[in-house]
Amino acid sequence: MLKLLIAPLRWLFRIVLAVLILFEEWGWEPLQRAMAAIGRLPLLRQLEVLVSRLPPYAALVVFLLPGLMLLPIKLLALWLIGVGRPGLGLVVIVLAKVVGTAVVARLYALTQPALMRLDWFARLHARWIVWKEALLGWVRASAVWRSARALKLRIRRLWARGAGGR
Repeated sequence: MLKLLIAPLRWLFRIVLAVLILFEEWGWEPLQRAMAAIGRLPLLRQLEVLVSRLPPYAALVVFLLPGLMLLPIKLLALWLIGVGRPGLGLVVIVLAKVVGTAVVARLYALTQPALMRLDWFARLHARWIVWKEALLGWVRASAVWRSARALKLRIRRLWARGAGGR
């Protein structure tokens, strides 16, 4: 009986993780570039220089800090949902996810050289990359992904033809 439950739960877990990772992949670079542009402001530029020069464990603390700081905001969103404001709660969660991804992406770009000097972090990072690529490969090989990609390409072609004919 337990075996019958584990397979669907494992599949559901992979789907949820894949969606989260795809969101991160989709937003990571554009959000990191946006944060880099904001980081060109004089005070933030100085702060970024300081962050990029941190020793490994200090860089780790700075890298992990945004995730901890977002926890109360996510709890607020859950509270809003619990008191009958699901729309507002959802908006808070989505905004926290987008802003959090942007900040973490930028901090990762600034702290990665220091973090990679930690042997355990470098090993975990390498394993994470292999695992993530395997999961994304599984998603990209799925019929749903291939169909959505084909539809996206068709829409782009139609849009290009329509824009070119004006």
